[in-house]
Amino acid sequence: MPAPHPNMAILEQLDITDIDSCAHLFAEDVTFHYFNPELPEIAGAYHGIAGVKTFFARIAEESAGTFRVAQRGAWPVGDELVVVQTCNTLTLADEVIEVDVVLVWRFVDGRIAEVWDIPAVHTARTSPAT
Repeated sequence: MPAPHPNMAILEQLDITDIDSCAHLFAEDVTFHYFNPELPEIAGAYHGIAGVKTFFARIAEESAGTFRVAQRGAWPVGDELVVVQTCNTLTLADEVIEVDVVLVWRFVDGRIAEVWDIPAVHTARTSPAT
């Protein structure tokens, strides 16, 4: 069996619930871009490991800790990029929201240098929270 792509192996170590333990996976000047017109208070660019931690803390706060990610697939693209498809769930304003997401991860020198998190907000599925 062939070894996994090196960038895929890096992503397999990532635990978004414990960014501190994964800080070594990120470049010092990492940038995390989050595009979401439905959550303008969170949308934007987050810089450095502190910025990445801030993003995940804000999404956890906005969702009262309900934010969950289910990976659907991941594909290396050359030696620099990995495209990941996820289905994320969270509760906002008494609604459970399920949204398809594509993330593009860029790697430089074996570390995560940049991330683009792009949710499909216009086709998100909602149901009342119980």
